[in-house]
Amino acid sequence: MAWAHGIIIFILIWWMVFFSVLPWGNRPVKNPESGHADSAPMKPRLGLKVLATTVIAIVFTGIAWLVISADIISFRVP
Repeated sequence: MAWAHGIIIFILIWWMVFFSVLPWGNRPVKNPESGHADSAPMKPRLGLKVLATTVIAIVFTGIAWLVISADIISFRVP
């Protein structure tokens, strides 16, 4: 797998994991101020979610690299 392919796969995996991680631990504000959404999270902790997403995406990209390099799933046209 070329570096460009690896970067593209990492970016795709990162975004899929990020959207899966976003709802983790969100609690809505009990008494929102006037003009604020009732469903807005109290403490979104985006930095922690970005860090967790990056670690998970690195692991999944490594697994994808192993699967592709070992020809378990071949994308080559005969």
